[in-house]
Amino acid sequence: MKKVLILFGLFILLGLNALAQQRPYYTQYIMNNYIINPAVAGIENYWDIKASHRMQWVGLQDAPVTTYITVHGPLKKSDYERETATSFRARGQNPRGQDYWRDYTAADPHQGVGFTIMNDKTGPLNRFAAYGTYAYHLGISPTTNLSAGFSAGFTNLSLDASKLNFGGATVDPAVAGSGLINRLKPDISAGLWLYSRNYFVGLSAQQIIPQNVAFSDNQVSLTKGKLVPHLFLSAGYRMPISEDISFLPSALIRYISPLPVGFDLNAKFQYQDILWVGASYRYKDGFAGMLGININNNINIGYSYDIQTSQLNTVSKGTHEILIGFLLGNKFGDWCPTKLW
Repeated sequence: MKKVLILFGLFILLGLNALAQQRPYYTQYIMNNYIINPAVAGIENYWDIKASHRMQWVGLQDAPVTTYITVHGPLKKSDYERETATSFRARGQNPRGQDYWRDYTAADPHQGVGFTIMNDKTGPLNRFAAYGTYAYHLGISPTTNLSAGFSAGFTNLSLDASKLNFGGATVDPAVAGSGLINRLKPDISAGLWLYSRNYFVGLSAQQIIPQNVAFSDNQVSLTKGKLVPHLFLSAGYRMPISEDISFLPSALIRYISPLPVGFDLNAKFQYQDILWVGASYRYKDGFAGMLGININNNINIGYSYDIQTSQLNTVSKGTHEILIGFLLGNKFGDWCPTKLW
């Protein structure tokens, strides 16, 4: 029985280290870059709340399910934003047209704060995390800002021993009845975000401190695994197609040692500040389609559907992700972000 437990531990814990990304995937991170990079906190002059629910590989038993809520905004609201074309919705005019981008100016230096709650469940394993964020935004040219931010909090890793499956082998009742085994770990992230009227570039590191993890109590003892840092490099560019439509290509590169470098390619078309559609390609994983609408200056909704190109497509019915956003204290009534597009 002890050998079976050791083998299971190697599969679960070392498998997380060597075979897969330990942090959850998000398809609509382009609509909430704060979930990847803490330097985004407070980028707008209002409070941005996002709630997301992701059901990965639907149809596959015990597939990952990820839910999160993020909140971030300026530490102190100020008048560094001024009324622009986006403050008004004149009939037949695009508030995100060329006049807006021509008059775009960098934000004044300011501080941002944020908070994240996230739960990621895969079979008997569950990861709950909560952390706070601080960021500082500095204008480095008339149209360009650079921000730096960090997040600190905790991650609770839990194993439900009652759900362990040993492939038909006889399981000691003491093991099956041992219930939840929890491990609490510190969680620290940091990032930089450079943004201007036509581009953004971000660099972030999550799970900065490498840590050993072992699940054990009086009944269950599993071999040690390791939580490793995750590095993300993101970049995007805005290309106007017409007065009403913008094309926004972007990319995300991720590195988690000892895995090969992975990347996402995204394409987003935005109609005025109301509607957007997009597509994404994740290297050696699959494709995704995305759709979003800004209902008014307080609520926006996004949906994405992923199709796997790996062998998982024989058992998976795809991945669904929904994102709902709320803009609080939106002083000038903007329907979409003014600094984060």
